[in-house]
Amino acid sequence: MPDSPLSPAAAARAVERFRELLRIPTMSRNEVETTDWPQFDAFVEALERLYPHVHATLERTMIARHSMLYRWAGRQPGAPTVLMAHYDVVPATGEGWEHHPFAADVTGDGDEQVIWGRGTLDDKGALVAILEAVDELVSAGHLPLHDVYLSFGHDEETVGKGAQAVVAHLAERGIRPALVIDEGGAVVEGVFPAVHDPIAMVGVSEKGVTTLRLNVAQAGGHASTPPRVTATVRLARAITRLNARPFPARLSETNLQMIETLGSHATGPLRHVFTRARLLKPLMIAVFGRLSDETRALVRTTTAVTRLSGSLASNALAEEAHADVNVRIAVGSTVEDTLRHVRRAIRDPLVGVVVIDANEPSPVSPTSGPEWESIRDSLAGSHPEAIVSPYVMLGASDSRHFTRISDAVYRFTPFEMSTGERGTLHARNERIRVTTWLKGIGFYATLLRSR
Repeated sequence: MPDSPLSPAAAARAVERFRELLRIPTMSRNEVETTDWPQFDAFVEALERLYPHVHATLERTMIARHSMLYRWAGRQPGAPTVLMAHYDVVPATGEGWEHHPFAADVTGDGDEQVIWGRGTLDDKGALVAILEAVDELVSAGHLPLHDVYLSFGHDEETVGKGAQAVVAHLAERGIRPALVIDEGGAVVEGVFPAVHDPIAMVGVSEKGVTTLRLNVAQAGGHASTPPRVTATVRLARAITRLNARPFPARLSETNLQMIETLGSHATGPLRHVFTRARLLKPLMIAVFGRLSDETRALVRTTTAVTRLSGSLASNALAEEAHADVNVRIAVGSTVEDTLRHVRRAIRDPLVGVVVIDANEPSPVSPTSGPEWESIRDSLAGSHPEAIVSPYVMLGASDSRHFTRISDAVYRFTPFEMSTGERGTLHARNERIRVTTWLKGIGFYATLLRSR
């Protein structure tokens, strides 16, 4: 099968549609009241104009005002497939970018052609690729065997209320999808020792995301007569104690499967080591715990202090000092386990630990059976050279809400991403190669033909 289902002329038109949608600055804001909602309305309206065949065939329901749920009716009753993406993006200005984040500039020629802009990778690239695949199939008269839903969220980068509302909408109707695919892993290279082939990393679970607040409250006063231990000192001591006592490292079943799968493609002596990961589990834990920040995060719950607050004046003692801690809870652990560890690490009853929001790790989706094979078969068409491996996603996605109504929820974006390109996620100079994006359309088209 060709990398893309589109002819060169159709591919050029698809790229122009993509660029038009990238130019609409649908930026999420943590302060929801500051969000420029007319831009989100403009995006929704643009989809109707750019994809008339899709909107003439699929039924669209607006959820939570700005999230979109499309239903493509199938030929027979049966559990549906859900393809997910989101069209909100993290804020960006032109400062420090090689190309303005909302100009959707194209540079290079042939295989070196690149589209620059916020949302190319996260996550308008996937959303528009899904629509291009559906548009191509609809135009060819294809009908899926069972219903297909397209769920396009509007606030994934902030609160994810849109996806939660979509799940509630489907649950009320008794709909349990057979397969859900959202953003997540990608086709990558050079991420696993001694493996030189590209790897399609398919997320079968994701770590829990919990925010804790460390709080110290004590008498204030003038900074000229401080006590031996101020509120900020007590807070700082708690932070350093927590940092000095990392969570225990473990290898989950998914991690072991990943090591064994990729190890079978390794070269040199490491192949012998990785393919015996279960027998050498203590060694594997030690290696992954030291190899890099990313591998360290794979094998344990992590904490990161992200926000600090203290006194309102430089010459006044803080009466309250806070630290927000972003916790990514490993599969196999719980919020309760996390709280117990944090309190033991801090060892100070005067430091309060408050849960601001809590999410347990997601259930693990199967790595065998028809849904998993559907993904593998689709990758064989779009990325035949890639090794398909399960992994636990370190970040969070809207798909975690869908585990309420489906047992087969996967996180995978069918784009090849270099280390440099992955580094532009939520950062400057986000971009995607045109050939990569067109291959992604091929993946979705192949997948939909099988559903």
